Amino acid sequence: MLRRIALRELSRRRHQLLWITGPEFDDLAHQAADDALVNVLDRLDEFRGLSRFTTWAYKFAVFEVSAKVARHAWRRQPPRAEGLHWDQLPDPLARGPADWLEQRGQLDALSEAIAELTDRQREVFVSVALNDVPIDVLAIKLGTRRNAIYKNLFDARRRLRAALAAAGHAVGDASVREMAVGGDARLTACASSASQ
Repeated sequence: MLRRIALRELSRRRHQLLWITGPEFDDLAHQAADDALVNVLDRLDEFRGLSRFTTWAYKFAVFEVSAKVARHAWRRQPPRAEGLHWDQLPDPLARGPADWLEQRGQLDALSEAIAELTDRQREVFVSVALNDVPIDVLAIKLGTRRNAIYKNLFDARRRLRAALAAAGHAVGDASVREMAVGGDARLTACASSASQ
């Protein structure tokens, strides 16, 4: 049953796995089903009977397929580890010179603050906040646990907030959102969570 669920879920997500074909696709389904079975057996005592057992077990197969698809996608196309190019960010609002100068100062301060992070904090912050790397994938790549990634990200954001405040820039929600050029929602969310 878990294998059928994994195959169906992989087929549904086929557009994310265009480079995987034939035996590798079937192997991925088998791996997801096997991992789901292990998770079901590990959590068997948590089954409360509020739904059918097959419905409860179904979610484990879906979660495993989701994790495997994410891992495979990032293995095939890892984010670039190149430096940040703030000048290449688009500005669709065509701000005035004064606004541009203020924003340029904020971005310069942010860039300097990112450069002052520890190597690990910088790698985690750039990967998660700017390149949208899933935390699970980054934890596997770095050979560490999710909690360590969250701690590095928390420390990096705290240091960035402190550096921006020390440079005289407001770190409230409104001013940090304005720093996100071009309406990049992920950078805006990252910046606003950094201000909290």
